[in-house]
Amino acid sequence: MAFVESFGSVEVVTGSCHLLTLQDGKKILIDCGMFQGENEEKNESSFGFDPSDISYLILTHAHLDHVGRAPLLFKNGFRGEILSTHPTLELASVILLDSAHLMKENYYHRFKRAQRCSQENRVPQPLYTSLEVESFLALKKTYATYTEPIKLDKNLTVTFYNAGHILGSAFVEISFFEDGVQKYIVFSGDLGNKNDFLLPSLVDAKVADALYIETTYGDRQHKSMDDSILELKEIVIKTLENDGNVLIPSFAVDRTQELLYILKKMSMDGELPKCRIFLDSPMAIRATRLYNKYENELSQESQEFMQESGSIFDFSYLDYVQTPEESKKINDIESGAIIIAGAGMCNGGRILHHFKHRLWNEKNAVVFVGFQANGTLGRKIVEGAEFIELYGEKIKVNSTIHTVNGFSAHADQRQLIEWIQTFERLEKIYLVHGEEDKQLLFKEELLNKLTLKAHIVKYKEHIYI
Repeated sequence: MAFVESFGSVEVVTGSCHLLTLQDGKKILIDCGMFQGENEEKNESSFGFDPSDISYLILTHAHLDHVGRAPLLFKNGFRGEILSTHPTLELASVILLDSAHLMKENYYHRFKRAQRCSQENRVPQPLYTSLEVESFLALKKTYATYTEPIKLDKNLTVTFYNAGHILGSAFVEISFFEDGVQKYIVFSGDLGNKNDFLLPSLVDAKVADALYIETTYGDRQHKSMDDSILELKEIVIKTLENDGNVLIPSFAVDRTQELLYILKKMSMDGELPKCRIFLDSPMAIRATRLYNKYENELSQESQEFMQESGSIFDFSYLDYVQTPEESKKINDIESGAIIIAGAGMCNGGRILHHFKHRLWNEKNAVVFVGFQANGTLGRKIVEGAEFIELYGEKIKVNSTIHTVNGFSAHADQRQLIEWIQTFERLEKIYLVHGEEDKQLLFKEELLNKLTLKAHIVKYKEHIYI
């Protein structure tokens, strides 16, 4: 009998990794993400299964917590076939190569510090190298088109549907025959916020004997997009008019592009004070180019805006910052700057350098526009930390801190429930990719509103389909 084991995103948000074993022994892995925040040490642990046994790796989308350990999977013996959409694999290439580069840099700095106290043997090697990323990406691939079934053999079909989360994202339906009976299992990946104006909305579902659904925001409703945009505008205008700077830790994929779109529209409408906008993230710059490349995958509104203005994102106030030297020059600007830099959860990247130089200044504002996982620096700041430590230095948090949650790329509780209601037939619901307290609230809400029972998945639990 077919069964699923989950090796990540169980009672936590990161590290998505689910293994489906069919009756004939064929193994299909759905996502292979990196753990972030307080669970980062799990990246060093074994997978809990033999990567060489995997026939297919399905990637629902390109966020690091869904693809971040895929090169490590290759490093440990995976030689199967990759299934994803074209944009997902192109974005994954950008994100994984950046991940390998950052791990190499971090290793180098930690090694140099350890040398000074003769403890260099204690510094763990990077999880993988750029060469291993490229070797992983060179594996056999099948590219998915939304709604078109991929028949892997006479008993096994995989279909990708637009999840509306980021460019190329999908929820996946796996159909297989067992003892002559056709069964369906759906893995949601991450489901998009219907308020997202860059991408088409999440599409309706069909049938599932088992649904594995994310619950990142299973406990709350998002603020409306109109209210969120208005809040962002007010923060930006007030800060710039008071001779301050706006710091936005932003995820390179989708969130950054939304911000650029909004700021450009503000400029075109005469709402944006004269300023300089710095996109200080080579990875976000490359991702932005891919959003331009796949403009036909964007929403009708975005495509019309591009036809009207000639570009979705580019305008005179915007500077793309590539090199570390260019990034350091931003420090010379005393006021009137909007700095968008990674990482989105402040667990690395250039945003940390900007925090060091500006977080202590009460004229400045920090705007969080995405989920902050437990254990990340971003979560600590959002929860009211008075001081943070960066590069061995204690920094006072004097800047005003704002969280604008309507920009989330994830569906909220109401949208998750509405999507579940689109199933024509749904037998069992399994909750993953959410913190336990949020999953408990979502489970209760499903029971109260839809009279549907749901099960919170545990690590490596065997769930028979």
